[in-house]
Amino acid sequence: MPLIYAGILLAGILLGMQLSRMGNGFSFFRKPHTDKVNEVINYVKDNYVDTIGHDQLEEKAITGMLQSLDPHSTYITPAEFHDANDPLLGGFEGIGVQFRIERDTIMVITPVSGGPSEKLGIRAGDRIVKIDGKKVASVKIKNNDVMRKLKGPKGTKVNVSIFRRGVKGFLDFTITRDVIPIYSLDVSYMARPGIGYIRLNNFSATTHEEIEKALKDLNFHGMKKLILDLRGNGGGRLQAAIDVADEFLTDGKLIVYTQGAHNPKKTAYASGGGLFEQGELVVLIDEWSASASEIVAGAIQDNDRGTIIGRRSFGKGLVQQEYDFNDGSGIRVTIARYYTPTGRCIQKSYKNGSEEYYSDYYHRILSGEMENPDSIHFADSLKFKTPKGKTVYGGGGIMPDIYVAVGKDTLLYYYNTLANKGLIYQYAFDYTDKNRAGLKYRTFDEFNQRFTITNAIYDDFLKSVEKSGIKRAGKNLSESDAKIKVLLKAYIGRNILDNPGFYPLLNSTDETFLKALSKLQQEQHS
Repeated sequence: MPLIYAGILLAGILLGMQLSRMGNGFSFFRKPHTDKVNEVINYVKDNYVDTIGHDQLEEKAITGMLQSLDPHSTYITPAEFHDANDPLLGGFEGIGVQFRIERDTIMVITPVSGGPSEKLGIRAGDRIVKIDGKKVASVKIKNNDVMRKLKGPKGTKVNVSIFRRGVKGFLDFTITRDVIPIYSLDVSYMARPGIGYIRLNNFSATTHEEIEKALKDLNFHGMKKLILDLRGNGGGRLQAAIDVADEFLTDGKLIVYTQGAHNPKKTAYASGGGLFEQGELVVLIDEWSASASEIVAGAIQDNDRGTIIGRRSFGKGLVQQEYDFNDGSGIRVTIARYYTPTGRCIQKSYKNGSEEYYSDYYHRILSGEMENPDSIHFADSLKFKTPKGKTVYGGGGIMPDIYVAVGKDTLLYYYNTLANKGLIYQYAFDYTDKNRAGLKYRTFDEFNQRFTITNAIYDDFLKSVEKSGIKRAGKNLSESDAKIKVLLKAYIGRNILDNPGFYPLLNSTDETFLKALSKLQQEQHS
């Protein structure tokens, strides 16, 4: 009876050992040094119980190899390549619309400003029912399918048929695809007289240009103090982070340095001439602020340039470099660690594998950290001092100077139930769609002053909630109602004016934002 090996046989193959049949068993002998990875791929391809292709095995080998190194060294398939890189490049090629699939129909949320769709007159609220003559409504189309049909090389054309409320029949458009910008900057506005606000969602090739424009505009409107919001910003390009930090630091200040076994130490210093080097600065971070966001926050904190407010950041201190293959795939490999100006590496541990690494957020909840900073304990070996003597820590993210626990909104059962099920967003979307002709507001101030969530609107909203089977229950219902009304108005504002109509309202009840505002206003009057 032949011997059957599960794990041991595979281990023998991976060690480069050749199997040789002898009698009723197996014996092993070591081969001279060969390319073991290709040898294993070829052996499995030729002997595996099911048919499996060389390319498929190659991808599995590369993926497994990189995953074993660290959580951020990854393989990118040809299909994933553009989705992974477009945000970092600051643009893609397509027709230029934000859309969502609503009731099995592609709904235009808003055309991208200056894009080919806007230039042709495509509007928010339009439904795309055909693409290149093929029906795409009521066919259970998915987001990825829509993007594959609408994206394409600059200069190519796509035909769309659109249904528009109040217009008989379909409107046919031939759209010439173009480069569509992906903006890093969600919004910038004057939060209060003298106090500006900027929110960044990533760090791409266009981030520095965007923030320069925003700073110039805010300076023109009298900005003396600034709130830079990096919450939820997962990072991006290292150089973009350096360029952003440079706008806030005076000449010669160290921003960051990187170093790896095969990459000698490289330092980045502020060049001077930044657009906001002197005014009071607050940077907002949370548990999803990572990588490039942490470089900026670390540079601000370590140079005693500003105040960090929020919760402990993600803790990614590794730098990746991309290598592309001819078939359109690529790899990102960690080549160095980065260090903040005081010498901190804020990379959290990944010794227990990627799953444990990415579950860190839940461990923070269970440990009580999200509600109380006293639950966080740093080793003395991770202590560093800023030039002014402030203690900062390495080894697991940027710890804010002022900690803001998870908001009391988590206790508002009714509000959270409706928000998590998307019912507030859905009603705002439907309301805007039905009343778009009467919602002609040009600026946020005009919208905020003239539009309110009336009792009639809110009662209609509550009826729609009841129809969905959600009962009005839970404690603090009046607080839930107040929060829901703000979010309803914010979503309607976004549907009309995009992010400038959304964030000023959302921030009006945001505890971290209000904490930053309070600090800057206190300093203004002190």
